[in-house]
Amino acid sequence: MAMSTRSGSSIGRIIALVADVVAAIIIVWILMYLLDANRGNDLVQWVHDAAAWLAGWSRDLFTFDKEWARVVCGYGLAAVVYLAVGHAAAGRIRR
Repeated sequence: MAMSTRSGSSIGRIIALVADVVAAIIIVWILMYLLDANRGNDLVQWVHDAAAWLAGWSRDLFTFDKEWARVVCGYGLAAVVYLAVGHAAAGRIRR
């Protein structure tokens, strides 16, 4: 039983870490967008592409008049959901 608890704890940590990394990529994109990062830069483009793919289900969910509000809410919702679901799943697995 100790072995399964240990592996469950490790798997839970990995799931939480993946959720954190995914949310971090999305949050970095939000910050880059708000700070008007150079979209011609390779790093900025990579972060944008990754965040757009990760938040594909939520990025155009809101129809605010201001583009910055759509970006913050659409991408921000994805980051919050990944964190909540990832950490909830990790907690269940650790038990």
